[in-house]
Amino acid sequence: MTELIHHPAYLFVTLIVLLTISAAFGAIVMQRLVPLSEEARDNYNVIQGATLTLLALLIGFTLSMAVGRFDQRKNYEEEEANAIGTEFVRAELLGAPHTAQVRALLTQYLQLRIEYYETRDSRELADINARTNALESQLWASVREAAMAQPNPVTALAVAGMNDVLNTQGYTQAAWLNRIPVSAWALMIVIAFFSNLMQGYGVRGATGRHVLLFVLPVTVSLSMTLIADIDSPRGGLIRVAPVNLLSLQQSLPS
Repeated sequence: MTELIHHPAYLFVTLIVLLTISAAFGAIVMQRLVPLSEEARDNYNVIQGATLTLLALLIGFTLSMAVGRFDQRKNYEEEEANAIGTEFVRAELLGAPHTAQVRALLTQYLQLRIEYYETRDSRELADINARTNALESQLWASVREAAMAQPNPVTALAVAGMNDVLNTQGYTQAAWLNRIPVSAWALMIVIAFFSNLMQGYGVRGATGRHVLLFVLPVTVSLSMTLIADIDSPRGGLIRVAPVNLLSLQQSLPS
């Protein structure tokens, strides 16, 4: 389940097959085993309507959760760019030779943060995280040495700026790990399965039967794939681009 929701394309194929089988099972097997009488049609319509309404609400709420998380990741990318840019300017307050050292480290750090947003490879991501942690230790050591050499409010301002740089990276990391729970996905897929089962069970007549059996599985599969795509920071097509970090990189002196 975890691998599916991390790769929206795989999820779409799985849902199309699963939900189509569900609708076909209701239309072919259940209609033969337990034929739906006209007297029970009204009760069936109520249950089917309630099931589809519940599915629509779940999809809507889950989409809202995914969009909220996506916006949060975008906001933290902007905050990271602002924090790094501000600290690059404040590094001048540390005095030589600390200014040049901190700015050189910040330039390397900025490149690593851009690579963090752009990579899809898990092994490359692990290497980026390891290098980022090592570089953060060097950055903090640099401003700490300058602050201990000149303990005054001016250097304290640069130290506070470096603290913001390190904090925003942690916030970004947490936001990218904040995903829709697997249990919510499981519940939504189960309800989608039974909704399509009832859709197939209630289809009457041969005219347009195949079309009716295919519409709901495709619609639900596309909706859930969109949610997975937005909620997946690296596996989908909809991703947070490091536009602010790239703009900052271009504005820094070479």
